[in-house]
Amino acid sequence: MDFSLNEEQKMMIDTIRRFIAEELHPLEDALEHTGALPEADARRIHAKAKELGLYALNMPAELGGGGLSNIDRIVCEEQFGHTTDMLIRRAFGNVYEPLLHCKGAQIDRWLKPAVAGTRTCAITITESGAGSDAAGIKTHAKRNAQGQWVLNGSKHFISDGEWSDFFLVSAKTGQKSDGTGGGAGEISMFMVDKGLPGFTVGKDQQMMGLRGTPHLELFFDNVVLEDDTLLGEQGQGFKLAMGALNVVRLAQVGARAVGKATHVCELMVAYANDRKQFGQRIGDFQMVQQQIADSVIEINAARWMVYHAAWMLDHGMDAREQIAMVKVHAAETLGRVVDRAVQIFGGMGFCKELPIERYYRDARIYRIFDGTSEIHRGVIAKAAMKKGAVLFDVNR
Repeated sequence: MDFSLNEEQKMMIDTIRRFIAEELHPLEDALEHTGALPEADARRIHAKAKELGLYALNMPAELGGGGLSNIDRIVCEEQFGHTTDMLIRRAFGNVYEPLLHCKGAQIDRWLKPAVAGTRTCAITITESGAGSDAAGIKTHAKRNAQGQWVLNGSKHFISDGEWSDFFLVSAKTGQKSDGTGGGAGEISMFMVDKGLPGFTVGKDQQMMGLRGTPHLELFFDNVVLEDDTLLGEQGQGFKLAMGALNVVRLAQVGARAVGKATHVCELMVAYANDRKQFGQRIGDFQMVQQQIADSVIEINAARWMVYHAAWMLDHGMDAREQIAMVKVHAAETLGRVVDRAVQIFGGMGFCKELPIERYYRDARIYRIFDGTSEIHRGVIAKAAMKKGAVLFDVNR
């Protein structure tokens, strides 16, 4: 097992770090204060990232994407965690893997423009009654007399809904075999363009953190969809959604949480070296040292968990349980590190003059979105009871 970074990975890290320092960090304070990113800034950093080859890194090279392996992408995603969510979205793009199931005319209409960054999409799974229970959605699509799909329902907490011009929408398209329509049912995924008759965008649901990233409500009232809007095969939607969420949990939650915790820990260490009380650095106090040490230990543990899961994916292995472990540990590590940072910074950590309180607010959602810690612990426990020591021992 080789845990060293190769030269290409080191170059990617250096490039992303410079880009974030020069282009994104200067925008963070204004974004936090106003809650919006000016369109001119959004388009500028979007263009600059594309120029540097940093857009759509998860997409195949033959489509114009970065063509990175899972481990290479994770290395980049960790660096993305050093900045704010909205800036990550505008600069580096969220191009979702289910789009790779496009075929025929769908490729030129939705897939290639998304990879090129000329069109932006958001994935819509969450509903008011279906959060961690992604199979519990009520949005549905039925065939009409003309053979078209008619979509009805609603979604909420849809990140990037304001910026996106089309959406990957999960909807029930069939009932259980007993005809009750209960349970998971048959779920399909559709590509739905903004602006279609009957498709309306609701309010932006204001959040405690992630300032600048809109989280919109979407409503579908007899939205007529042609057959070519069906992504993949009918009934494949739940599998596509879960596949997308697994990648999101590893890259956009796990790796970015490690990156954010790393960024905060660096600020914490610098402050502990600089701040003096009672005639000495606060970093010389053992209780402060313990908080720093625990943060360093947990960040490294989370990082190797992320790398291991990515390595498994690159070797064609099933990493679902490992990704669930990453989701819990990385998210909770970030929360603990930022909480310690607030404590070490003291009153200034609670003050808006410094970004620590922002990081504290932003970190809290990591334990909730893309499956709560409680849900993932249940997945891990059930897998352990079924599979045994293979989940926690070597060579089993």
